[in-house]
Amino acid sequence: QVQLVESGGGLVQAGGSLRLSCAASGIIFSRNAMGWYRQAPGKQRELVAAITPGGNTNSADSVKGRFTISRDNAKSTVYLQMNSLKPEDTAIYSCNGRFSVYNYWGQGTQVTVSS
Repeated sequence: QVQLVESGGGLVQAGGSLRLSCAASGIIFSRNAMGWYRQAPGKQRELVAAITPGGNTNSADSVKGRFTISRDNAKSTVYLQMNSLKPEDTAIYSCNGRFSVYNYWGQGTQVTVSS
């Protein structure tokens, strides 16, 4: 059974930091491209950052220079370090794993940034 379990969300003041974690099980983690998506109320889900099995990363323009995605294959975990948080970063953040035709999602974790 595939599971992606996010943790690390919460309430933080603008300018603060959070680190999200997504622990995967039931998949060969090292073969999966991993990503973080977010969805704010009334908005479409958007890609925040992604990392390939080889460690190449990309991120949305809105978070460049503030957010960093990384992975630890030994722990089957992907991270999202979020610095200089803004109120507009408030959303539910979800972890995604992708391999071939397979696409997996976590349940999401709430991030709320107060002004």
